[in-house]
Amino acid sequence: MFETLIQKDKQFLIYLNNLGSEQWDPFWLFITNQLNWAPLFLLIIFLIFKNLGWKKGGFLFLFLVFMVAFSDQFTNLIRVTFERLRPNNDTSINHLLRTLIRPQSYSFTSGHATTSTAFSMFAYLFFKDKYKYMKFIFIFPIIFAYSRLYLGVHFPIDIISGATVGSIIGVTFYKLHKLLQRKIFAS
Repeated sequence: MFETLIQKDKQFLIYLNNLGSEQWDPFWLFITNQLNWAPLFLLIIFLIFKNLGWKKGGFLFLFLVFMVAFSDQFTNLIRVTFERLRPNNDTSINHLLRTLIRPQSYSFTSGHATTSTAFSMFAYLFFKDKYKYMKFIFIFPIIFAYSRLYLGVHFPIDIISGATVGSIIGVTFYKLHKLLQRKIFAS
């Protein structure tokens, strides 16, 4: 059963990846670059300080930095545990893919999906009662993670598991932040 799931995962990636075309390649290369999302991150940082001030906002900012670092390192731990080859390095399918970049690290789980979902989940939970459009922040991890399929560097299971782990990290860190903020700033 596990082998069947892996084969379906590969087939689904081949299908999704081959929907791409050269005219869309620059767009998805732009989307997959973390630095190009800086305006979103700066907006969230602005909202943090606007709503909390310097002291509580600084604490939340450092907490988010810690969460992102934790998410990144937890993803690396999962990768070295499972050692799943990236699609672009998997000789059974790489000749069937449109591959625009060639990372060499392991595939499972997607760091893009994990960290972007954790960040978005935390931001959504924190700001959902203040800004009714905050739900749209989930567009970020969806298209960010899809870019990895388009580029042929992750399998769908990598993305789904990364988003799941990221959701858990985001919710956990949100609850931890609430607890710590109450204890630290109880006055």
